Amino acid sequence: MFLIGLMMGIITYSFFRCVVGGFYTVSPNERAVVTSFGKAERLENVPVDSADSPSTPMSDEEMHRYEYPQVRVVRPGGPYFKMPWQQVHKVSVATQAVDLSWDPSKSQDTIEAVTKDNLTTGINGQLRYRISENNLFPYLFGVASPLEHVMGYFVSVLRERVANFVDPKGQGLLVDAPLDNADPEQSTSAVDLSEGVSINDLRKNLPLLNQYMEEQCRSTTGRYGIELDAALITEIDPPAEVDRALSAINSTRNQVAADISTARADSEQQITMSARAVEIATNNAQAEVAPLRELAQTLSDIKKEGGSSCLNAYLRNARIPLYSVAKRVVQTTNSPASTDGSAL
Repeated sequence: MFLIGLMMGIITYSFFRCVVGGFYTVSPNERAVVTSFGKAERLENVPVDSADSPSTPMSDEEMHRYEYPQVRVVRPGGPYFKMPWQQVHKVSVATQAVDLSWDPSKSQDTIEAVTKDNLTTGINGQLRYRISENNLFPYLFGVASPLEHVMGYFVSVLRERVANFVDPKGQGLLVDAPLDNADPEQSTSAVDLSEGVSINDLRKNLPLLNQYMEEQCRSTTGRYGIELDAALITEIDPPAEVDRALSAINSTRNQVAADISTARADSEQQITMSARAVEIATNNAQAEVAPLRELAQTLSDIKKEGGSSCLNAYLRNARIPLYSVAKRVVQTTNSPASTDGSAL
């Protein structure tokens, strides 16, 4: 009886362990890799797309070091059946987010980085990532904690970038490659106002810094099987005393910029008003000279067509209306300019 009961127990255990427990399913946001005695089924002559992609910034030595095989991936669906000596490794391929300060080895609220000005600043933000479906081997079997490796790689690249960051809109861009039709005085003022503390430069160029980090971390797909979707660096906070000093510097620069803009607007207004005054005076002078020129031209035409006698007659007739308004008339004799012997 004991042997019969033992046999029935073994059969029952084997049934539930091998038959019932051998079925599994894969969710729509999951992918699975099945291993037999710890070894995954590999696909021959199938290159890893992410590692061989031209957009992956990896050297030849790194590509040789991280040359991982492709494994057979179980797609969503089921139920599937596995043998007792097989093990199913499921991973989620949905996009996930993790804080930059995440570190399983220690507890921290922010990560520290030293700027070009030797100032220690705190950086916060998030990383969006997803596990590469086409490169599951390094994620499952390459390293023990791939996400920890990715975070360490990202933080090291970020610290190097922060330590050497230079504002691309600063002196190099404005002096070496000035914009077309730009005012030289305005460009010089912009250079003076754009140069400053590197923390200010970092804060003004957060999108550029995020783009740089995304480009530099594309190799994480080939290294660890994790594809970075976006780098979202949202906060760059220096120490309190440095932040107060930066606020004072920024306030002063804003005031200087406002004063320069006001002075430039006043000078442009004065120049415009002066130009209009000169134009008005010129128009008035031309209006006063025009009748004299017209009269001179008329007298010249009269003398040319009728001679001196005709001109004298015109002058005599022109004096007649003036006698009515004149207070005194002086008569001279032998006047070369008059034949009637009188002059006003």
